[in-house]
Amino acid sequence: MIASLALGALSARGKQAFARSRSDENPYQWTVFYAEEAAFETLLPYDLLIFDRTAHPPLEPLIDAGKTVFGYISLGEMNRQRDVFARLQDWGILGEENPNWEGSYFIDVRDTRWVALVIEEMVPAILRRGFQGLFLDTLDNPIELERRDPVANAGMTKAAARLIKALKLHWPEVPIILNRGYELLDQVAFDIDHVLGESVYADYDFSTKTYQKVPDPLYREQVEILQQAQRKNPDLSVLSLDYWDPTDTRTIAEIYRVQRKNGFSPYVATIDLDRIVPEPTG
Repeated sequence: MIASLALGALSARGKQAFARSRSDENPYQWTVFYAEEAAFETLLPYDLLIFDRTAHPPLEPLIDAGKTVFGYISLGEMNRQRDVFARLQDWGILGEENPNWEGSYFIDVRDTRWVALVIEEMVPAILRRGFQGLFLDTLDNPIELERRDPVANAGMTKAAARLIKALKLHWPEVPIILNRGYELLDQVAFDIDHVLGESVYADYDFSTKTYQKVPDPLYREQVEILQQAQRKNPDLSVLSLDYWDPTDTRTIAEIYRVQRKNGFSPYVATIDLDRIVPEPTG
């Protein structure tokens, strides 16, 4: 029943738009934007658009224009402003607060109640709103939690991979973007359509509140991981999301050049992801 709901939500025109995009030999033009309002013309250059699942611009005009829209879902942590937060708190499956994002708490992804909530309520709600795809975020968290405490958090990495596979099993025609989750790629490379490398070349330092280039060894390590995933599944596309000062167009242009040379489809944004930053021209 759940799968039938989702397939009904994925309109025929949306499937066609996604198929056209996947068959295009050119890199994807894409953006991620977490706010309710944006001028329609600023969104038109992009093939793939990632929005917050509840606060976002109108979807139908973009779908009519042949775009593919992805709804954000956080699977490894939950913000207290979300409607499901109280239930997770009552179940006792929330861990410590994310030090970089006030009010957001890590989730024990092994708990079957969380899996059921995602499959039975959260994803169907995203698809009913008109989204054609899913953007899976924060699945680095269970990996890191298990690394920190392999005994108390044993099995979190496997649980994260199982959750992705469950989504693909229920909604095989719904495209999925996985944000990072590099340690999961060997298990889920054929269950996702895109992997997003976040902060591959440039990142934001929350302690100094400045944009900085990623240290070269870490940059090279991430590029190799992402390219290896592409070799494993040649149909898997890699999107790169780097953060930089939007007034420094020279560096932004360099980031685009480097990431395209890596074989990725790049986008450069501000850390708050609340504005569209166009690629520099000229």
